[in-house]
Amino acid sequence: MHPRSRLSLTAKLLLVVHLSHRVPRLMSILNLISFLGIFGLCFIAWLFSENRRLRYFPWRVMVTGILLQLALGAAVFLFPPTRDALKAFSDLLNVVFDAADAGARFVFGRNIVPLPDKPPDVNLGYIFAFRALPTVIFFSGLMALLYNIGVIQVITNVFAKIFYSTMRLSGAEALSGAANIFVGIEAAIVVKPFLPKMTRSELCAILTCCFGTAASSSLAIYVSFLKPVFPNILGHLVSASIMAIPACFVLSKILVPETEVPLTLGGIPKEPKTSRLRFRKADPSRESPTSKRQLLEDANRTSVAEVPITAEDEEIARLLRGEQPLRRTAGDESDNFSENIPQETVGGEPIERVSPLDAAIIGALDGVKMAVSIAAVLILILGLVYLFNQIFLWLATLPSPIGDVFKIVTLANILGVLFLPFTFLTGVSLDWNELWLSSVIIGRRLLETAIPPYQALAVASADGSLSDRAVLIVSYALSGFAHLASVGIFVGGTIALIPSRRKDISELGWKALFAGTLATLMIAAVSGVYYMPGNASILGEKQAPAPVVSPTPAAPSPAPPAPAATQAPLAVPQSPAPPAAPAIAPAAPAAISNPQQVPQPAPNPSPN
Repeated sequence: MHPRSRLSLTAKLLLVVHLSHRVPRLMSILNLISFLGIFGLCFIAWLFSENRRLRYFPWRVMVTGILLQLALGAAVFLFPPTRDALKAFSDLLNVVFDAADAGARFVFGRNIVPLPDKPPDVNLGYIFAFRALPTVIFFSGLMALLYNIGVIQVITNVFAKIFYSTMRLSGAEALSGAANIFVGIEAAIVVKPFLPKMTRSELCAILTCCFGTAASSSLAIYVSFLKPVFPNILGHLVSASIMAIPACFVLSKILVPETEVPLTLGGIPKEPKTSRLRFRKADPSRESPTSKRQLLEDANRTSVAEVPITAEDEEIARLLRGEQPLRRTAGDESDNFSENIPQETVGGEPIERVSPLDAAIIGALDGVKMAVSIAAVLILILGLVYLFNQIFLWLATLPSPIGDVFKIVTLANILGVLFLPFTFLTGVSLDWNELWLSSVIIGRRLLETAIPPYQALAVASADGSLSDRAVLIVSYALSGFAHLASVGIFVGGTIALIPSRRKDISELGWKALFAGTLATLMIAAVSGVYYMPGNASILGEKQAPAPVVSPTPAAPSPAPPAPAATQAPLAVPQSPAPPAAPAIAPAAPAAISNPQQVPQPAPNPSPN
């Protein structure tokens, strides 16, 4: 044997011996369940695949996608420099949240948005509309500003190249998936020219990335609930958004395998450049020498590679430099060449975006629309859920045996049973109460969006119903838009971009919702692989905030039997609108008679 080969073999044996001493200490049965659960979720996706023939199975995408997630998870949980950098990044983003609160405090006052270190004069509690939604507006403006100055494009292109080179995706879906780290349905606009010719598998992958990730502006709402019990939540939500992209590609490619040749298989498409000339359609009588000088400065300052990029820009540049105009065609009807230049409008009035500040203002205005949409969806969805719960509560008052059945059969319990096997595959816990409560919280997202379940998760963590491991895994599992309210948003938005593919998109919408749900569960399993008890740096140091005055109300209804427990002193922000987590039962998944009740275990079975 060659000496170098013997040395390499010796090094490998020493590594195996070293790891063999560490594995019993580091790996537990729950970590093993989480690891096997990753492949179990792939198997479930394959069972529902459009084409289960092995020749179409995306082996490379699955292997490299899982390895990417494990590598990112190892960097976040095991590698101290990355973990410290993530904590520093989380602290930096917390400053951004404080900045958003500062703006909201000026508008709404200190009693509604109190100072961080000073209690308000009148404690009104945590009002969701005034505390969470203004942060959405601020984040939307901030992301528009970063996009205008080119920061987002740089980060997006880096991740797009990683996804394209490792998983051998088409360039368009890799670029759109990378953009989903920061935005939602807007990521499809990045590859809009390629959408009409995309394969079904590509369309499903793009939609899945929309369902499996959360827009950066929405993270503010989740952090507002979990920060008291999970101080490092923001950094983990950012890492979840990154890990979710390869997970979405893995599961969408299994569910809808690629059987055609994508148009952009050869590489990542370049984002089309826009004109840098500050030219807009205007009344010729209102033209001034200043505007002409600005056009000439732009034309001289911009390199040949950047302009002219259109016939209109080329004509303008040539005229300003005193050169001969291009030969006109017979079809030209006007001397105003800016007529076909697309313009951005606000309220029907054309605007001119030339500065980062202007981009931030437009982004903030978009954030207002997003905040209003979030509030409207929550009012509608939670109102409908309340109506269904009242129907179940009325059925529970009927004589036995019908009444006895509907004391158990509720929306929350139905969803809890549905998600129970998926929750088990994440390795959340072997304790029945903890596993059941985690399943109910994860299942509620399907109907109620992720906001009420995140609030319920914070309450369950504060009162000790869930361990740190369960809080971490469930927080990863909820970090996405995989709920029914998003189907209309993503499917409708994509159809608006490519009406010719309406039939395909409508069919793929539900498959993408399923794949996005599995993707969030997959990254939850990845976090469970690396979680080790006693590592305080994962969740961060908890600090008990001031007690909350306005608790979440619960409708009067019979409460189920539950084990005794005491309320922990740690309080979390609560809003009276969304229902909190259901109560849990010590035995079978038949525990919740009132899904709007906060999980406050009662010592004895008695009516609430």
